[in-house]
Amino acid sequence: MLNPKLKLNPKIFNDDVEQVPIRKGFGQGLLLAGEQDKNVVGLCADLTESTQMNLFAEKFPERFVEVGVAEQNLATIASGMAAMGKIPFISSYAMFSPGRNWEQIRTTIAYNNRPIKIAGSHAGVSVGPDGGTHQALEDIALMRVVPNMEVISPCDAIEAKKATLALVKTGKPGYIRLAREKTPIITTEETPFDINKAEIYWMPDVGLATVGIIATGSLLFRALLAAKELEGEGIKTKVMNLSGIKPIDVEAVVTLTKECKAIVTVEEHQVAGGMGSAVAETLAQNFPVPMEFVGVKDKFGQSGTPDELIEHYGMGKNSIKEAVKKVLKKKL
Repeated sequence: MLNPKLKLNPKIFNDDVEQVPIRKGFGQGLLLAGEQDKNVVGLCADLTESTQMNLFAEKFPERFVEVGVAEQNLATIASGMAAMGKIPFISSYAMFSPGRNWEQIRTTIAYNNRPIKIAGSHAGVSVGPDGGTHQALEDIALMRVVPNMEVISPCDAIEAKKATLALVKTGKPGYIRLAREKTPIITTEETPFDINKAEIYWMPDVGLATVGIIATGSLLFRALLAAKELEGEGIKTKVMNLSGIKPIDVEAVVTLTKECKAIVTVEEHQVAGGMGSAVAETLAQNFPVPMEFVGVKDKFGQSGTPDELIEHYGMGKNSIKEAVKKVLKKKL
């Protein structure tokens, strides 16, 4: 059942559940952040509407800079503005930022511990027809390895709005990962959100779970669908929303693992170096158990519809169910 304490969307499993692009929540959150703090500024690399930064640009034109197709300048200009007391948000496609300007992010932003927030939009294979060159499947790995950098992967537009507002107050560099396609609304405005805290979104009606599913980003929805069907098959699971990948909520991950004794991680990203790797590193030091990893396995993306690509790369609902059954066999 859905965790009643979290006030999640009661229509989540309905065919007509509302769907909104996660990036739209970022745009709304940035606009609110700008209204609340005059030091918030925006910079974009010629993708203002695509990243939904246009809302901020239209309301605060004097606090917005269109850098153009110059992602390295995007990072370095923001670093200079942060040195003067501003809180810059920079946005582009994730393949270009942090993909093209990683060294500038590392050296001018993270090395100096500047409070710049990097919005990587159109991440994962669900960007669809744009193809493998534009499908960022390595961005979590790139960013979580950088010292001082916080990494957030919201599950829906509402959480993206909350995460954007929370990032303003951290005083540190941060990366927020955004999806292009419409995503089912899982949370509500009343759902609690803490940038450093993971939450259990699904749990058995009665009894203990035998497998823990840890999901991040838009694939959380498919993880919840899988858990619901598995419950009908007699397999009890708990599903955790791990939107805060770095710093990781060690206590929550270990607590879930001690109950379930087996873990499946789910992410629209390369398995190597992603959220699953972060979970595995945590458990290797605290409570090692059998694990399965749902994600892209050392391949580039390709053109196709978002749903086709999610299924092709083994990240759909049935693939999650198969991973749960496989890890159960390892556990036994």
